[in-house]
Amino acid sequence: PTNLLFFDRRGPTRHIWYYEQPLPEGRKSYTKTQPITVEEFAGLREWWDEREENEQAWRVAVEEVLTYDDAGALVGANLDVKNPNAGEDFEHMPPEALVADIFAKEQRILELITEIQTMLK
Repeated sequence: PTNLLFFDRRGPTRHIWYYEQPLPEGRKSYTKTQPITVEEFAGLREWWDEREENEQAWRVAVEEVLTYDDAGALVGANLDVKNPNAGEDFEHMPPEALVADIFAKEQRILELITEIQTMLK
């Protein structure tokens, strides 16, 4: 998904609105050759006039993204805020496949440890 951020210019920024633009069915990402289209903003336009938090939109207090040094000077802003309303993004695997995957990774870890031990000798 693509996150869109909105700031209000009517005064000091107190909150930042985030809107998670869902990808169209069958798409993994937006690209130069397959950019977002105007039609895909229909949901955003419906939400805009009566903004409320929902599964695609959330609001963050500006204090949560700003970082200050010990003297109180602004040193940064981290706008990379994950959607708190999104579900977990992981793949459920059957237990047998999960065990096989863990076992394969464990074998690779042991191979790497053996290589490191050889280099240290």
